[in-house]
Amino acid sequence: MTATDLLYVVLILAAIVLGTPLFGSWITRSLSGTPPAGLGWLKPIERAIYRVAGIDPEVDMGWKRYAFDLTAFTVVGGLVTLAIELAQARLPLNPAAIAAVPLGIAVNTAVSFITNTNWQAYSGEASMSYLTQMVGLAPHNFMSAATGIAAMAAVARGLSRKLASGVGNFWADLVRVTLYLLLPISFLLAVILVAQGSVMSFKPYVHATTLEGAEQVIPLGPAASQIAIKQLGTNGGGFFGQNSAHPFENPTPLTNALELIAILLLPAACVYSY
Repeated sequence: MTATDLLYVVLILAAIVLGTPLFGSWITRSLSGTPPAGLGWLKPIERAIYRVAGIDPEVDMGWKRYAFDLTAFTVVGGLVTLAIELAQARLPLNPAAIAAVPLGIAVNTAVSFITNTNWQAYSGEASMSYLTQMVGLAPHNFMSAATGIAAMAAVARGLSRKLASGVGNFWADLVRVTLYLLLPISFLLAVILVAQGSVMSFKPYVHATTLEGAEQVIPLGPAASQIAIKQLGTNGGGFFGQNSAHPFENPTPLTNALELIAILLLPAACVYSY
């Protein structure tokens, strides 16, 4: 290991250590419904979501109701993703004309994404359409991460409260973590990734001819937005089969450092928040 390599490791570890209390406090404020500095303009959006969904965020759920709502939300999300995978050949945003995902792989993928496991038994550019990646998989990168943080919050409340009968409101926790934490940070990271050269396009795959005269298919797609939340939410399941080893997901040393920090930062921050 060279001195430069060692410095690289030290800087990444320092960023995680320094960022842990900052993002731990960010998680806590988000869960309490108090938007972090600069995000107060999202409060009306939070209230609008509750009105449209018929949610009363003030309801304090017991652990059984909290667990039931969490499980029901997760199962329904998995079924929607499964349906999208099986129907993708007949759905739009499939410029490569990719066939429906085989049933076994579709079930495996849906289950793994709703549980934040994100096991990939497929290569994204060869098996999933743009729509499946955007609407079927990427939302679970948000929702499974938010659900995990919500479960952590419920456990923390259950252990710390002396008189209250409830452990919080699952729907409020889910909305607040997504709106105040995951969306802003992943948006910023996605913008940086695009600026550094990560792919973010709805154009069809490019067919090129190599110097040897062979045909090469260069995959494209709206990748950067999914990469950002994939890393931040500690998900696997990259847009391309090689995940962040693919240059379209991780094109520069800067993106490599940011993706390393992103995948470690929230787990460390959750300990601080707890």
